[in-house]
Amino acid sequence: MTECQSSESHQGQDMSKSAILAMKPGHDGALAFMVGGRLEYSIEGEKGSYPRNGPITIESAIAAACFTPVAPDVIALGGWQKPLSTSFSDIGAGYAGLEPGKLTTISPFGRSTMLYTSSHERSHIFGAIAMSPFSACRQLAVLVWEGILGAFYTWTGPRDPIRRHHVLTEPGSRFAALFCIADPEFPDKAPWPSRNAAGKLMALVGLADDRPPQHSSVALVESILTRASLWPSFKADYHGAPLRNCGVTDPEFCRAAKYMSDRLFEIFHRAAKRIFPSPLPLVIGGGCGLNCEWNSRWRSCGLFTGVFVPPTANDSGSAIGTGVDAQVALGGSCEIEWDVYSGPPLEADLTTAPPGWTRQPLDVVALCEIIRAGAVVAWVHGRAEIGPRALGNRSLVASAQDPHSKERLNEIKRREFYRPIAPVALEEDLGAWFDDESPDPYMLYFRYAGDVSAIPSAVHFDGSARVQSVSARSNPRMYGLLRAYKHMTGVGVLCNTSLNYPNRGFINSEAEVLEYCCSTGIREAVVSNVWYRYVSG
Repeated sequence: MTECQSSESHQGQDMSKSAILAMKPGHDGALAFMVGGRLEYSIEGEKGSYPRNGPITIESAIAAACFTPVAPDVIALGGWQKPLSTSFSDIGAGYAGLEPGKLTTISPFGRSTMLYTSSHERSHIFGAIAMSPFSACRQLAVLVWEGILGAFYTWTGPRDPIRRHHVLTEPGSRFAALFCIADPEFPDKAPWPSRNAAGKLMALVGLADDRPPQHSSVALVESILTRASLWPSFKADYHGAPLRNCGVTDPEFCRAAKYMSDRLFEIFHRAAKRIFPSPLPLVIGGGCGLNCEWNSRWRSCGLFTGVFVPPTANDSGSAIGTGVDAQVALGGSCEIEWDVYSGPPLEADLTTAPPGWTRQPLDVVALCEIIRAGAVVAWVHGRAEIGPRALGNRSLVASAQDPHSKERLNEIKRREFYRPIAPVALEEDLGAWFDDESPDPYMLYFRYAGDVSAIPSAVHFDGSARVQSVSARSNPRMYGLLRAYKHMTGVGVLCNTSLNYPNRGFINSEAEVLEYCCSTGIREAVVSNVWYRYVSG
């Protein structure tokens, strides 16, 4: 029992080692199961080719139930809101709020079980802290910035009051709204902003040149930043505004995108200097925690003694956070043992090669030969990653040296030409290729390539790269592939992007992997230890 842990228990029983099934309702739905402080799984609604950012599906719930080793002692429901015609009605403990959640007794299937519910806001805080390397028993600085929430928090312990320091509501939505204004395909009256707009705008920041934006562009950005709220508002509200429907690759718009990115960071950085005069570790939660440029700025700004961002910074980690919150309420610690490969197991639905495909044991050296020759390979193994980033278990890999790989992968993914492709690199070789050799196993920070011409397809237009570093411990199979490729080519870097259909979560079925390959023109797939090769059909 840690120093800040409570010895209190529910109704005189020690519940600190309870089995907890946590649920995140709404978009980015997820189910997380933990026993005795260990995360057994986190299954997001989108995994298995379901709609990106979608709610928990019936199929996901059944799969999770079949994958759950024991019946839960506690069901933990994350707070949310359901929009009605005139107001918002709370689900569970609701969206915002810092007070501890409520613990009651329910009887599903005639079995007495406890129900715990706490706010969505708390889920980000508890999830990020529990997954961090920092002790939850000490004072921490916490930043939660996402589509709605935008605040710093002072944390002194899991059972102490949490102090909120408001900065700016809706930072993620404001960032994404700029993209929608410039996009001529985004309707005037559609729900706004779209969920993929923030990621696209992040990519467009890298296209900006060194010229400052025009005064009219600055005024547009400032008008978005100073609105009381974007909810409700529509693109039609910006009729006649500069850059409206100009096209998202317009050079002036890319300058405006960079200005928006700089201004949002500046607003929060200025607040951080005021709120935290003494250096503390910083823990980041919320969807803006997936912005690698901002994460790198936080790490290098000098205000904090360390920075941690979980791979599930967005709402995909909210079920984990609510589960940890329940664990604390039951007398347990605000710590959790976790692994990034705690997603659903691969569905083994192939026993023989489908028509047109051959099946053979994996030969890593031969595979490296075809990658060097320009092949794109579906690379699938074990359990899926938690969070939105493919980290070597549900990936497409290709040569980073081949200048055509980026174009080829974006065509396969049906993505815009300006979207970057991430590199996956040997951890021990980071310093040889990039300006920062610190490990980044979850692909959450920017660094810059020393020689862009050597790995052109894994570097963005501005020379930046969102690198996943791999060690023999973090992902042995990907590490083995990179080592073999380095032995052959001298370069321990490959392109790595997610294995999924457009606007769908990671593929999680052996048969669907090959269906995807057939539909996209990919001719090589490695599933576990089996190498499938397309020969005819």
